[in-house]
Amino acid sequence: MSSTPDDLPLLQIGRPGAAAAGGGCGDACGCAADDGDGYELDPLTCGLDPDLAALLLTAGLDPVQVEDIAHMAIEEDLDQGVDVTTVATVPEDAVATGDFTAREDGTIAGLRIAEAVLSVVCTDEFAVERHVEDGERVVAGQKLLSVTTRTRDLLTAERSALNLLGRLSGIATLTRTWADVLDGTAAKVRDTRKTTPGLRALEKYAVRCGGGVNHRMSLSDAALIKDNHVVAAGGVAAAFTAVRSEFPGVPIEVEVDRIDQIPPILAEGADLILLDNFTPEQTREAVELVAGRAMLESSGRLSLDNAAAYARTGVDYLAVGALTHSARVLDIGLDLREGDDADAPAGPHDDESR
Repeated sequence: MSSTPDDLPLLQIGRPGAAAAGGGCGDACGCAADDGDGYELDPLTCGLDPDLAALLLTAGLDPVQVEDIAHMAIEEDLDQGVDVTTVATVPEDAVATGDFTAREDGTIAGLRIAEAVLSVVCTDEFAVERHVEDGERVVAGQKLLSVTTRTRDLLTAERSALNLLGRLSGIATLTRTWADVLDGTAAKVRDTRKTTPGLRALEKYAVRCGGGVNHRMSLSDAALIKDNHVVAAGGVAAAFTAVRSEFPGVPIEVEVDRIDQIPPILAEGADLILLDNFTPEQTREAVELVAGRAMLESSGRLSLDNAAAYARTGVDYLAVGALTHSARVLDIGLDLREGDDADAPAGPHDDESR
């Protein structure tokens, strides 16, 4: 795998002179628009290897945004300096092979993100051997990804790559636990916007890797009328009418906390109704009342112990903010090979030069 080409500017969040015309990571992101240096906003035109960028795009991720996140992580770790321990202890020309290995059972997400971190750090070509793919279940001790490159670069990238890989795999693992509980029902576990600032796209990707589905990615994707909107608008019907008038093509979800609030919302034409803190019995009653005229989503009171009971009512989604805000990091480590193992070549079908 080749490192970033010399003739292509590295994209960094908030880099000096960046245009604020909107981009993959927000209005102030360095990946915004052409700022006069010849860079055009094309998701496959970035500092990452083209094959890696294409894999990210296929996964539903913006390669430019992923590259920016990788830069942000490394810049935070180096703090405008160098990895003093590694520079002092590792010869400049040393090369090593390291294995990213699961320390516990789980579901993996973020392997290509880890590769992106390596891509922005490595000053020379590096080779990767992919043992598993995102979304696969793994067991403790299983190799996930093997990397051969300059030892200094590998150790400098280690923590940033593991932070992202462990975080995303933890989300995928927790989501998979919920998805397994719902297996055999029509209900799907769905995330919320309770995500880490700056990492929403990656965390929601991890939810998909774990068998969950995504709610809206942003406030502009769909309308969700909650109690504060009802108060501000002067009623549920008024809030619904205002949204439909201002944004006629946007799906509208309305939150209710009582059965009697459902009929008028149905009459307005809500696309989805959020049942807040309903019991399984109340949820079943709501399902029968709606009779397929709108999608239904359960929220609140949900746990792995009662998830199946809610799913069996016929509700469409279970909204679980804990998928992203409370997921435990999956324990993954990076181990350098020693002795003869350090020079072992990658498999003929799995080796990819990046």
